[in-house]
Amino acid sequence: MEGVESMIVVGLPDASVKESRERVSSALHSMGHPLADKRVVVNLSPSEQRKNGPLFDLAIALGVLKSGKFIREKIPVGTAFIGAVSLDGSVVTVQGMLSAVLAAKRIGMKRLFLPFDPGLPPIDIDGLELVYVGSVQDAIQCLAGRNTLPFFPQKESESVEWVHERDFSHVYGHEFAKRALEISAAGGHNVLMDGPPGCGKSLLAETYPSILPPLSKEEQLEKVSLYQLADASYSVLAASPYRHPHHSASAVSIIGGGSNPKPGEVSLAHNGTLFLDELAEFTKKTLDMLRQPLESGKVTISRAHSTVTYPAKFTMIAAMNPCPCGCLGSSRHYCTCSDKQVASYRNKVSGPIRDRMDILLRLNGVSLVDGEKEEREDSAAVRKRVEGARGRQYKRYGERVLNGDVTYDRLVADGPLTREQQERIHRLCMKHGLSNRVQIKVIRLARTIADLSGTEVISDEMIDEAFGLRGVGGRVVPVTTQTVSKR
Repeated sequence: MEGVESMIVVGLPDASVKESRERVSSALHSMGHPLADKRVVVNLSPSEQRKNGPLFDLAIALGVLKSGKFIREKIPVGTAFIGAVSLDGSVVTVQGMLSAVLAAKRIGMKRLFLPFDPGLPPIDIDGLELVYVGSVQDAIQCLAGRNTLPFFPQKESESVEWVHERDFSHVYGHEFAKRALEISAAGGHNVLMDGPPGCGKSLLAETYPSILPPLSKEEQLEKVSLYQLADASYSVLAASPYRHPHHSASAVSIIGGGSNPKPGEVSLAHNGTLFLDELAEFTKKTLDMLRQPLESGKVTISRAHSTVTYPAKFTMIAAMNPCPCGCLGSSRHYCTCSDKQVASYRNKVSGPIRDRMDILLRLNGVSLVDGEKEEREDSAAVRKRVEGARGRQYKRYGERVLNGDVTYDRLVADGPLTREQQERIHRLCMKHGLSNRVQIKVIRLARTIADLSGTEVISDEMIDEAFGLRGVGGRVVPVTTQTVSKR
């Protein structure tokens, strides 16, 4: 449009997007492509969704140049542009750029122009070509096919081997608990530990990350993108996330949110572990807000101006005392709590939250003298079995999904139970007043135990052990490949 030189951005832009008018105009002037008394209207679609951040600068600049006939080549379908533009026309990185790269892949983009960020891990996404540009002029010349873009060296991939501060060999006794954590790691099952103070609950939870396999390349990119959005730091890229918020943390910090929504602890624990120590000390409101992410693997945050959804597929490890003083059931100390105090304390963890726990562990203290004499398995040996069990699940389901997350239909279709086993599970659940959700969790646990044993057949012994992990039928001897019944 002819008139006074100006640029208008519409489509619910925030202040940072509106300022792109000045950045882009100055960049075009410095490149020798002034607007020259043109009135330019930039429409950001969809119009009803708010836009924020300088992520759109490069796309706006190229769109203006294309409309002004400065770019005559056709921009191929499936090509996207992200990056902020400086006043001199150079393209710089922005916060949350990796999230935009992953989003471009999800919506079917084939080619993506972006600035190189040495702070990001090597990005290698199948089906998406990444073109690194240092300026708007670089992008123009690449679209015209007239220039070889500057070479941006990729960082070498870091080794996936790292040293854990805690190892399974540091834990004396608790063989049943360590077996339960191994099953949890193999199938992605949630665990609730209950025991007196000092019995080893926190130590067991801190050793849990040491038996988890390293993240895949795609999971590493998801991890970095979430930590970027939350402005949080991490130590080892390939290490599975481990988050341990204090019980005084607010619901917003746990779930995520704020006036400008950011990921919370549940999203920072994506593809990893969320450890909630002193579970009953968290507010009831905060714990009940965990229901959705525990069930769906994602969390949706709604605000007046926008609604965002963050991934939150994590394994929850929780620990609590049996009563306020912690001595209920102890053979060494006398409990001073009344029945009302005990009931009030335990009711802080609602039934729906307990129902979402796959494994319920009751722990007691162990003898350190006897523990020094025993042979303790290290985390490396356990992690090897966990990797093998997860590999069988990935192969069975055709994707990176675990028994704890797969749909029930696929679970029973790919690992069928006999009619007698189904009826037995149903009878035991009815006898002990267990919900349908718990009944399914027992089947999930039995399936994981079979994967650890290297067999596709779920035996009666495996079902017994699965019920034992729920505190039904007492503690059961762990199943090995030698104790699997042949059918």
